[in-house]
Formats: sequence, C-alpha cells, structure tokens
Amino acid sequence: MEKTIRLDTVDAFFDAVMQLRNKEELYSFFEDVCTTNEVVSIAQRFAVAKMLYENKTYIEIAKETGASTATISRVNRSIACGNGSYDMVFERLGIKKE
Repeated sequence: MEKTIRLDTVDAFFDAVMQLRNKEELYSFFEDVCTTNEVVSIAQRFAVAKMLYENKTYIEIAKETGASTATISRVNRSIACGNGSYDMVFERLGIKKE
C-alpha cells in the first residue's frame, strides 16, 4: 500500500496554513508547530531544488547547503518525477529552469 499525505489531518493543517496572512504569521505558526530542525530541513530541500534549477552540481549544492547527496538525489527525483509543484512555485516566483 502506497503511503499518502492526503489525509483529513493534513487537510486541516493545510487549511490552517492558508489562513496565515504574512511572513511574520508564518514564522510564528511554524515555530509553534515544528521544531527548528524540521523547518530548516524543508527550507534546505527548497534551496536544493532552486540550485538544481540553476544547474549546480551535486558537489556545489552539498557544499553550499550542507545537504547530503541522498537528499539532493531525492529532491532531483521529485523535480523530475513528482507532481510538478516545484515547477509551479518557481514559475510563480519568476525562477527559470536553466
């Protein structure tokens, strides 16, 4: 059986996140809900994805972000075979794939 995040509890969490109105509210909420390491790990994966979009090498990405090559590989796989969410978000942020 495939694991999914599509659960009622996740829906409720996403509904709560969508109520946040600015970056300060996001910081406050995530500081209360997550550990520092959890938020930093998610942000690191986002930074890895951005660097992959910029055609940086795994070595450059690992050096700059501190991410393991396994993490970089997982993010790369998500970009290549995922739901297209990185493409959507980067397009909205004006970040072009090089």
